[in-house]
Amino acid sequence: MTAPEPAPAAVRLRAEIAALPPYRQGRPAPADGFKLSSNENPFEPLPSVRDAVAATAATINRYPDATALALRERLAERFGVSADEVLVGAGSVSLLAAFIQAAAGAGDEVVYSWRSFEAYPGLVTVSGATSVQVPNRADHGHELDAMAAAITERTRVAIVCSPNNPTGVVVTAAEFESFMRQVPSDLLVLLDEAYVEFVRDEASVDGRTLIGRYPNLVILRTFSKAYGLAGLRVGYAIGPVAVLDAARATLIPLSVTAASTAAALASLEPAAEPELLARVDEIAGRRDRLVAALRADGWPVPAAQGNFVWLPTGEATDQVAEALWNAGVVARPFAGDGIRVSVGEPDSLDTLVAAIKPLAPGSSL
Repeated sequence: MTAPEPAPAAVRLRAEIAALPPYRQGRPAPADGFKLSSNENPFEPLPSVRDAVAATAATINRYPDATALALRERLAERFGVSADEVLVGAGSVSLLAAFIQAAAGAGDEVVYSWRSFEAYPGLVTVSGATSVQVPNRADHGHELDAMAAAITERTRVAIVCSPNNPTGVVVTAAEFESFMRQVPSDLLVLLDEAYVEFVRDEASVDGRTLIGRYPNLVILRTFSKAYGLAGLRVGYAIGPVAVLDAARATLIPLSVTAASTAAALASLEPAAEPELLARVDEIAGRRDRLVAALRADGWPVPAAQGNFVWLPTGEATDQVAEALWNAGVVARPFAGDGIRVSVGEPDSLDTLVAAIKPLAPGSSL
């Protein structure tokens, strides 16, 4: 009798990576339902943007421009910087990863507010560094003084997210400038402004006004949200050349496709951008109406300045998320904490409010 073959040895993996849960998208929307879980722009692409993307099909046998020079030059002109001070990546999250890996490794720390963007912990872990999470204030905004106090000799990166995803609260210009006065000048600060176009609070920080003022500051923005290009993955960073060059060295080459670049350039055209930004105004108006309706029903919704609202559902999160699902609304639950709901089609607002009205604090919860 032949002895059985021994089982193959398990592949040795980094323990912290093996324990890291992979990113998973939420459930797809049911038929005739609404997908409000990914902060997507509900409007379809403009015809001119679709045409620009389609035109790139003739050259998909060729690699794209590795540096997205045409887009960098357009953005540089807009922000009053050189093209070398602009870095384009496959969405702002890929740029976040690049900057973290460029600055932090084993034994280092990365400071950020929590709860904030769900990708931050994973990006830090992949770099080998350790997350230092500073609790949000009671109003669900950043506690920047506490973040500054949490900085040690091991801290290499601080991330500030405004408006904060998923809670929607902005960091004010005064708060941010105070924070920058407190942090060491050699500490990399990443200002994540993925939703800045939706902000209507005049007190909010605006990275555009900070360009050139701080040698340790990088501003991150994206075309995914306001410009409706989530499916093409293109974002950008503006900052000091030396810092951007370090991040370039960590990026996967050729990750920004010709289609992505073409769509972003088409979106910035004078004939297209005003229409796109008018859509942003419409979404911001829907958001404000949604916040008012939810508050009227007793929901303690924090100040919302992105294209989403935050429901602080705590231990009832799973119950509320299931009620939304049963009503045809897919939201983004964070177990034991709350639910982020994107601002989508007009009909989705009424469906959402009606579905969770019976579950508002003070009723069944």
